[in-house]
Amino acid sequence: SEIVFDNIHFDPEVKRIRGKKSWSLKSGVSWSCPACGCLIPEDTMRKQPAKWIADNPDAYKKGVRSFWLNAFSSPWTPWEKIVLKFLDAKDDPQRLKVVYNTLLGQLWEDRGDLEDEDTMLARREDYGTRPDGTPVELPDGVLVLTCGVDTQDNRLEYEVVGHGKYGETWGVVKGYIMGRPDTPEVWQRLDDVVDHVYKFKNGRGLKISITCVDSGGHFTQEVYEACRARVGKRVFAIKGKGGDGIPFVSPPSKVPIRDNKRITCWLYTIGVDAGKATIMANLKVQEPGPKYCHFNRHPDAGYDLNFFNGLLSEKLVLTHTRRGDRWAWEKLPGHNRNEALDCRDYANAGLKIINPDMDAIERRLQGLEEKPKAPQQRRQRQRHNRADAFDDW
Repeated sequence: SEIVFDNIHFDPEVKRIRGKKSWSLKSGVSWSCPACGCLIPEDTMRKQPAKWIADNPDAYKKGVRSFWLNAFSSPWTPWEKIVLKFLDAKDDPQRLKVVYNTLLGQLWEDRGDLEDEDTMLARREDYGTRPDGTPVELPDGVLVLTCGVDTQDNRLEYEVVGHGKYGETWGVVKGYIMGRPDTPEVWQRLDDVVDHVYKFKNGRGLKISITCVDSGGHFTQEVYEACRARVGKRVFAIKGKGGDGIPFVSPPSKVPIRDNKRITCWLYTIGVDAGKATIMANLKVQEPGPKYCHFNRHPDAGYDLNFFNGLLSEKLVLTHTRRGDRWAWEKLPGHNRNEALDCRDYANAGLKIINPDMDAIERRLQGLEEKPKAPQQRRQRQRHNRADAFDDW
């Protein structure tokens, strides 16, 4: 029998170190016989006689000779190493694809185990109401706000995303700004989104730390000009680039505006495939905590059926080209718009760009909670000191 991963038996255990999973094995790796279910240790299996059996011997007549082996047949790779690489990658589709193709010798398939739009719609949460009756925009746990903007010919679409520790996110608001991107009114309305102070239940608030604006399409120069004018607000132009091996965020470059080399704009290149894979992996997390995605239920927040239809609009598929096979994201049937997915991708890229110290921000926010008490305490101490002085006098 062939040694395939489905028949490999192991007993894993995981520890969480600084919010990250660290995998280990309680015992050795063994092979489960598909005929009788007996577990055979690795060292015993390696001593068994083996030979190559062609699955399609008729291919020889056509001049085709191909061979298939996985890493379990390698004399230099311990089975434990293969299993640990699988466990480390199983929550990241991009890394898992590499493990499947290079170690397990199996074709990677997107198993489509994401929830559907209706299920995601039911997963939305009530962020609460402030004492003055206004809706809470930021739940506890949000530490940084970013904004992703997708540019279309007749509008800007944006999403403001709250980020917490260990990859946990909160959808704050998804909206549209109707109008051509070559008109100043559109960018002034985006200023309203960027300059807005988003409030917690206690009245404290956060502003958006960085905004990433898509520069693709028919209004590239207008996006450059708008971002240059708003660089003080950390509004940056980005350009999405697909393909395997492209990092999620690359260092920025200066690009000329309207061929004027003296007037430039910062441009970040975003590896959209890597970003989308992360989004899809995080959407599969079922319990609030690390990597979980929260969504606001308030009607004005914009997280409606159309949003989730766009967020779940693409699937990773294997395409065959003249240059060879490659993985690419393609729209699913019935999903015509993917702006929601792009906006979330750009917002996540913004967090990667600024790379904030979440622990330091958390301490700073906790300090703001305590500051209002300090003046009152000082006044009380001053009153006591005056009373003591009066008694002494």
